[in-house]
Amino acid sequence: MNKRIAIIEDEPDIIELVSVNLKKANFQVEGFENAESFFRSLKIRQPDLIILDLMLPDMDGYEVCKVLKSQKKYVSIPIIMLTARAEETEKILGLELGADDYVTKPFSPKELVARVKAVLRRHGPKTDENIHLNIGEKIFIDTEKLEVTVNNKKIDLTSTEFKILNLLASKKGFVFSREAILEHLWGNEKIVIDRTVDVHIKHLRQKLGEAAVFIKNIRGMGYKIEE
Repeated sequence: MNKRIAIIEDEPDIIELVSVNLKKANFQVEGFENAESFFRSLKIRQPDLIILDLMLPDMDGYEVCKVLKSQKKYVSIPIIMLTARAEETEKILGLELGADDYVTKPFSPKELVARVKAVLRRHGPKTDENIHLNIGEKIFIDTEKLEVTVNNKKIDLTSTEFKILNLLASKKGFVFSREAILEHLWGNEKIVIDRTVDVHIKHLRQKLGEAAVFIKNIRGMGYKIEE
């Protein structure tokens, strides 16, 4: 079955433009001019990806993202933010809230379709091998449920913290550079600095407690998991 894309955008012309191009790429598309109509639809069926405008008439797009990422049944739906807000701080906020990509207006419809395909590839089906990961006998990662437990106690991680831990655990002993971690988190969207990774690692270590010893900082290179 073709992937279903939901477009939440208050400008009908933009919905039409994006819809036409996505349908040419064999996607199913449904447009919504406000958040309320989208959330009504969400109770009936879930999209495979959401294209979300930030300036909606009834609800800020950031709030829509927060609601989706705070609920277990919706947290795994990828989101591409589409907006006229081009400031770096706006982009960082969107990505920190759990958005997978950020496209600014005016935009190329073909590029947007390419971004949709790229995000869906990153969210492709997982094998049994990488659904459950463990680090030593203390940390267990369920990439399907997006849950992490330390000493059998569940800990709450942000989307970014989870993605970093999951990446490091996927290749134990391998040193991931800050650049590689940023690429994993946000693709080609070079809007954040290497220092951002250090801040997330710091917060991640705090939440892992004594299990934080598994995350090693290789000076001048990056980070790795060492059991």
